[in-house]
Amino acid sequence: MRRGDDRYRGEPEEGVTTRHAFSFGGHYDPENTRFALLLACNEERLEPGAGFGEHPHHDTEILTWVVEGELEHRDATGTVSRLGPGGFQRLSAGSGVRHVERNAGAGPLRFLQMWLHPDTFGGPPEYVSAPETPSAGLRVLTSGERGLRQRAAALHVGRTTRAESVPLPAAPYRYVHVVRGRVRLEGEELTAGDAARITGGEELAARSGGAAEFLVWEMRAEPSYG
Repeated sequence: MRRGDDRYRGEPEEGVTTRHAFSFGGHYDPENTRFALLLACNEERLEPGAGFGEHPHHDTEILTWVVEGELEHRDATGTVSRLGPGGFQRLSAGSGVRHVERNAGAGPLRFLQMWLHPDTFGGPPEYVSAPETPSAGLRVLTSGERGLRQRAAALHVGRTTRAESVPLPAAPYRYVHVVRGRVRLEGEELTAGDAARITGGEELAARSGGAAEFLVWEMRAEPSYG
């Protein structure tokens, strides 16, 4: 279990607060560089008008989940999109892409951004987004069968509206991040911002006492750099 308050706080920028789950940017911890295929999981909080100026990426799968506010994405391919709470986007950087992310709303913006190691390198960049689709239970957001350039991974969103149990997908590596509410895993309670790194493919379920939202990475491999 990794508590939200224990995340490393990135160097402050004007209007931007970042908390890292893994080594990222100027923060390096040799014992915490990744978990299976997951390379980054950043909690970003942006004040109105604040954001990240144009910057490059390559050979990385970048997945973003908006918690509150309005996120604007612009990239060098001419793509412009705005996402509200529950909105999801995937940017496959491929051989290279430059993009901008900023708070396009009148209130605070909070989003979770995750970076994944791909199994396909190079190629043209690709951007896809989807607005919120409220539904209870566990739903696939992206996977190798749905355009993600990593066949050994899938990202799910879980939602509960009452006290219930949601079975997690079976996989050798699973990463659970609680977005809202409270969730219990193996008797441990996780609240918003907390995460669990799970190894082993045994059956597990996330149990909530009421309304909750959480993201689940299902990963069936570790990175191959050969």
